Amino acid sequence: MTGTVVLDPLLPLVVIYSVGALVALGVGLAIWRRLPGWWLRGLAGLALLAALLNPAVQSEDREALSDIVVLVVDASASQRISDRPAQTEVAIANVRAEVAGLENTELRVVTVGDGDGDSGTQLMTGLSDALAEEPQGRIAGVILLTDGRLHDLERTPALPAPLHALLTGQPDDWDRRLVVSNAPAFAILGEPVTLTLRIEDQGAAPQGDAFVPLTISIDGGEAMGFQVPVDQDIELPVDLPHGGMNVLQFDTPAVDGELTPRNNAAVVQINGVRDRLRVLLVSGEPHAGERTWRNLLKADAAVDLVHFTILRPPEKQDGVPVEELSLIAFPTRELFMEKIEDFDLIIFDRYRRRGILPALYLENIANYVRNGGAVLVSSGPEYGGAESIYRSPLESILPGAPTARVFEEGFVPQVSDLGERHPVTEGLEAMSPPSADGIGPGWGRWFRLVDTVVADGAEVLMTGLDDRPLLTLNRVGEGRVALLASDQSWLWDRGYEGGGPQAELLRRLAHWMMKEPELEEEALWVEPTGQTMRIIRRTLEETAPDVTITSPDGTETVLELEEVSPGRFEAIWTAPDVGLYRLTDGTLDSVIALGPAAPKEFEQTIATGDLLEPAVDGTRGGIATISGGDIDLRSVREGRPAAGRGWLGITPRGAYRTAAIRITPVLPAWAFLLIASLLTVGAWLREGRGRKA
Repeated sequence: MTGTVVLDPLLPLVVIYSVGALVALGVGLAIWRRLPGWWLRGLAGLALLAALLNPAVQSEDREALSDIVVLVVDASASQRISDRPAQTEVAIANVRAEVAGLENTELRVVTVGDGDGDSGTQLMTGLSDALAEEPQGRIAGVILLTDGRLHDLERTPALPAPLHALLTGQPDDWDRRLVVSNAPAFAILGEPVTLTLRIEDQGAAPQGDAFVPLTISIDGGEAMGFQVPVDQDIELPVDLPHGGMNVLQFDTPAVDGELTPRNNAAVVQINGVRDRLRVLLVSGEPHAGERTWRNLLKADAAVDLVHFTILRPPEKQDGVPVEELSLIAFPTRELFMEKIEDFDLIIFDRYRRRGILPALYLENIANYVRNGGAVLVSSGPEYGGAESIYRSPLESILPGAPTARVFEEGFVPQVSDLGERHPVTEGLEAMSPPSADGIGPGWGRWFRLVDTVVADGAEVLMTGLDDRPLLTLNRVGEGRVALLASDQSWLWDRGYEGGGPQAELLRRLAHWMMKEPELEEEALWVEPTGQTMRIIRRTLEETAPDVTITSPDGTETVLELEEVSPGRFEAIWTAPDVGLYRLTDGTLDSVIALGPAAPKEFEQTIATGDLLEPAVDGTRGGIATISGGDIDLRSVREGRPAAGRGWLGITPRGAYRTAAIRITPVLPAWAFLLIASLLTVGAWLREGRGRKA
């Protein structure tokens, strides 16, 4: 119980101040006149003022409140390696027992996990949230149970009590880490890009390993092995094998004794872009579709186009030698012998054999395809005649043999069943409104089709009159060949009868031939959004096999894919953690990194109190290691050192709660008035006796 004097004025303070001034004036006048009862007059005035102020005694009944010790437990990923989970449990039990032995003290245990995304250990954020829920006047101490690797030190709150740290880990802990720096997001195909790698040992690493193994694989392919030095930067030149996303995976094997293998791998994703696409277009004669090809290729600033047109009409017979028909010599030898490998795509547009390209050159083109090149033949009536380009060494690579029949009647191109699944033609029908009868797309008609017989292994993606092949693709050796059995795609470009997706079809066709990854028929890839994966399998088959996902910790998950459109199968899966994931369906493999392959939690894994030391010292707290044994908790006075060898201190706060308040007047107002009256009478009597004397 406590007691204090409080005032409850009966009149406004202005009135009371005025009365006090009159009292002071009267007493001063009595002193000036040397009246013997001046002091009694003064006491009477004070009694009057006390009556007006109405003093009272306020007493409180207080209940003592317990002190609170906050234990913040770091449960992030780095705290789940080695024997740290067991150490954490032992330390929690130790702190619980010590707090239970302190008088009038409670323990609050707060667990802080991994931060959102790859933000690391948000230990101080968790501490701030915990303190916001407790009265600051009761906080007697804060203990952080952690490995000391936090990533939000700047958010350390102002603490009213000592801050301590209990560190997990062992004195002989060590870890090996693979670091990839200087990795660009984009690189030009054909130009080497340099990555900087480093394998570093942290902590009490064993001596003697000057070189360690390093494996490198691209897109989950066969790994290449190297021996590299430890704790040295390594400059690694890399040539990207293909356009699109290239996933480069680097691994160094785990070694007995190191804390975790989670940071022994790294993934770099580099988007390969072509500097320039080199296309050779050879037009056999002027025709309406020639400009369509030229406009399409010239519209792309990334395309270097070399275009030759043979202007001599086929029916002209004037006996002039072929080599004398050109104003500028056609550099056939240079193009088709010396520099043919420089081209990404060769297009023959209504080309017929006229002796301009000897059989040797055409044979060289066939070899160019087998070695990885691409040839597209856009055929007209000449493809079915005696001068057909098929009747040459190119016969061995072309996907369709002409029957000599050419149909000159209208038909609407259709996508075949296989074409609905193939990336070159899938979804083309959806790019145009449906036809008037509701069957098929509302495309305009073409009026010429060269009849062909499909070669073994070739794929028909589009059909024309009476389901005859219109667009046929084939793979030959390392290269690709396409045959468009009509020269009338330009009608779509001109919008005849509504036109059609001519530009998109030819763009896809050219990109498929140049092996762009997004147009591969058989592909497995992942589109990540945060930690959610959209797993996509494209195939020409009717079904897709299950996909096995290997997580960073080695656990495997098997997912069944569902067909969402012809040839496209998908599944949605949320990954439990950031890191490197490997996917396989038994045929195709893919690698995806959610966040970095080695998250921020595993950049530094050796336990240390260096980061926490400034915050701990600022509160006169201490840092202790769990491996050093149990700690004692002691009560210390505020402002005194709160840590010593084997013990940590807390500061009792003496907090209380007011249970009841009582207010008792010192005297009733009438009693003060009676006292004032008696003092006034006493002053009058004293002054009267003084006059009689």
